[in-house]
Amino acid sequence: MTRITLLILLFLAGPLAAQELTLPSGARQLSDRVSPLDSYDLPTGPYADDSLPLRHVEGRVERITWRVQSGSSTTLQLLAPLREQVIAQGYEVLFECEARTCGGFDFRFGTEVVPTPDMYVSIQDYRFLAATRGDEVLSLLVSRNPPSGYVQMIRVTPVDAETPPPLVIEETVNASGGLLTELAQNGHVILDDLHFRTGEIALGDGSFTSLELIAGYLTDNPGTRLALVGHTDDTGALDANISVSTGRAQAVRTRLIEAHGVAADRLEARGIGYLAPLTSNATPEGRDLNRRVEAVLLVN
Repeated sequence: MTRITLLILLFLAGPLAAQELTLPSGARQLSDRVSPLDSYDLPTGPYADDSLPLRHVEGRVERITWRVQSGSSTTLQLLAPLREQVIAQGYEVLFECEARTCGGFDFRFGTEVVPTPDMYVSIQDYRFLAATRGDEVLSLLVSRNPPSGYVQMIRVTPVDAETPPPLVIEETVNASGGLLTELAQNGHVILDDLHFRTGEIALGDGSFTSLELIAGYLTDNPGTRLALVGHTDDTGALDANISVSTGRAQAVRTRLIEAHGVAADRLEARGIGYLAPLTSNATPEGRDLNRRVEAVLLVN
C-alpha cells in the first residue's frame, strides 16, 4: 500500500480506518469467499453443558484462509501478532480460548470452519478468538499441521450500516510467489487447489491456478522437469490406492500437456498410495489433506 493510498483511507474512514494486517513471512492465501448477504454463528464462549453459546449475526460475510510456515511456532505464537493487529484496528476481544479450554472436539465441530483443503484444524492444537467493533464481528481460528500453520478469518459487516473501511490484508509473499518459491526452495510443492474424493481420479473442469503457475515455471526454466506424485488416504488396499494415486497424477500430467502446452517429456506421473501421508488418516480432515498431488522438481 502506498503512503498516498493510506492517507486517502485515513481521510475517508476517520478513526475506524483499517490498519494493515500482516501475516507471517511465507503466508499463502488459500481461499477468499465473500457473501454479500449471509449469516454466521459467532461462538461467544466455550462448549459446556452440551451446548456452545453462539451469537447469530447477518450481513456481508467474508471467509478467508491462509497457510503459513509455522516451523516450531505454537498456535499462540501464530495468533498473538494477529490479535495485536486486530485490537489496533479498534476491535474488542469478546472471547478467546485454546483447544482444551474451548471444548476440544465439541467446540471444533460446533463452530464454522472452511472445508479442507482450504483449512485444517487439529482437534488438540488450535486457538480461537472472537472480537467485535460496533455491530461488526470478527473471528480468528488458528491451528497447526507441522510444518504448516493455518489461519481462518471470518468477518461480518451489517449491510444496513455505513460501509466500514476495508480490512487490508498484506501478505509478505503473494499466492503466486508462494507456490513457486516453495517449489524452488524445497524441491516439491503440494498443488493444493486440486481436490479429489476418496477413490476418484478425475480432475474437474475449469482452470487451476497451480497448474497455470507450474506451466509458466517450466516455460521460464527450460532446464527443469517435474515428477507429479499422487497420494491417497488409507481407505482400501495398498495396490488399489497406488493405482488411484497414479491415475490422479496422470490426470494432472494430461491437463498440463493438453491445456497448457507443456511438453510431455518434461513431465512424469507416479503414485505411491497411502505411503507418505501428511497427517493422520483418523479424521475426515486428515484423509482429505492426504488425498493430493505434489509436484517434485527434477533438475537436468
